[in-house]
Amino acid sequence: GSNLGLARSSRDKRGMEVKPDLTQDFAGKHHLKNTFSHPRTSSTLMESLPTNQEQAAPPSNPAPNTSLSTRALHADSSLDSNPDVSPPIHVSTTFRYTHNPSSLVPASAQTHFSSSSSDAHVYSRETAPNTTRLEAILTALLHAPCLTYSSGLAALHAIYVFLRPRRVSIGPGYHGSRGVLGLHEKLHGLEVLPLECAAEELNAGDVIHLETPVNPTGEARDIAAFARKAAARGAYLVVDATFGPPGLQDPFVWGADVVMHSGTKYLGGHSDLLMGVLAVKRTDWLQGLKEDRVFLGSVMGSLEGWLGVRSLRTLEVRVRRQSESAEKLVGWLSDCVVGRGDQQDVDTIQGCVSRVQHASLQTNEMVWLKKQMPHGFGPVFAIWTKDESLARRLPAELKLFSHATSLGGVESLIEWRAMSDSSVDRRLLRVSVGLEGWVDLKDDLLVAFGKLKVQSAS
Repeated sequence: GSNLGLARSSRDKRGMEVKPDLTQDFAGKHHLKNTFSHPRTSSTLMESLPTNQEQAAPPSNPAPNTSLSTRALHADSSLDSNPDVSPPIHVSTTFRYTHNPSSLVPASAQTHFSSSSSDAHVYSRETAPNTTRLEAILTALLHAPCLTYSSGLAALHAIYVFLRPRRVSIGPGYHGSRGVLGLHEKLHGLEVLPLECAAEELNAGDVIHLETPVNPTGEARDIAAFARKAAARGAYLVVDATFGPPGLQDPFVWGADVVMHSGTKYLGGHSDLLMGVLAVKRTDWLQGLKEDRVFLGSVMGSLEGWLGVRSLRTLEVRVRRQSESAEKLVGWLSDCVVGRGDQQDVDTIQGCVSRVQHASLQTNEMVWLKKQMPHGFGPVFAIWTKDESLARRLPAELKLFSHATSLGGVESLIEWRAMSDSSVDRRLLRVSVGLEGWVDLKDDLLVAFGKLKVQSAS
């Protein structure tokens, strides 16, 4: 446990010690003399230390109207307190209070749990340097204040703990979200309604849970339409935008009250961290969620926070490349299914594939879809094979796609979805397109389908 309940401090009010001046810490002679005992630690060495940082102040954050990549690279600039170009990893879980007794502010005299200062940390279950930096970047990318959590499901659980709806309207999608709602059904009798339920079935404080694009098919739903439905009843719209990260869509533009991400996927982008994100525009909600998180305990670790910062730097270039490649693969596959294209490709694909699903194929809904996703329709799509055996065997024939669950990493993945979701049709394969050349991925699929076709004929 921590001493959070006994004595806490906030940025300016908590009695936190001001950090030493960078030049004193970096080049101060007394500091260096106390640190190094080697006889060569002399005035000559002191004078040889670089001094070009001595008067440098942390740069300011970029303007909100700069590009996504510029914000991803510089939205945390105001937090820089040392000359490192790459932010350091902070592993400490606890942080010193001020040495000045008169500046200590006990918990009973504080008005908020969480400080807004970038360097007034107390205990890492509340805030820590790496996750604070990560949240600063996310806030600039999602256009609303953000909180991070230990996983996407932890973030989802947190918003339902905070909102405490009596009813949640939700459609087919990620089975983990249903699992979280199942916990709330057991805890306090939450009622789960279909996504397309009548508006009259919803009341003030209820929630429409909208996943778009949808797991595992990659198809999109009209955020604005569901926002209108929620607003008409005083309900809230929670959008799980995991499959449509910044650079592809902005749910707040279309009326979302809360935007949630499993940051493990595209925000993380390297298959090496777990992360959940909640973005909210209401300051009272943000403060309530911060206070809840202290006791839910579902915070990110410091290493994961550092990995998240690293990942966001390249978010835009990764996601747009992946989305473009996915759209090309989907177009090729869907053309083959209906008999268009190279005849040899058509014969091979038609022998194994019955249909393909992806937002780019929602041609009758492009009026709203192109506005909602102007820069691409997402890197995930679904392939339906003609029978279960083909879906089971295809991943083993591929060379460039790893057969694994999850998605959003720089490497392409394919999953026979029945391996992790018992509710899906066993003919369905979920494809997550990575950064490989799309032609290389196409050739890999073509060869694999060709082998299956031969095997089925023998």
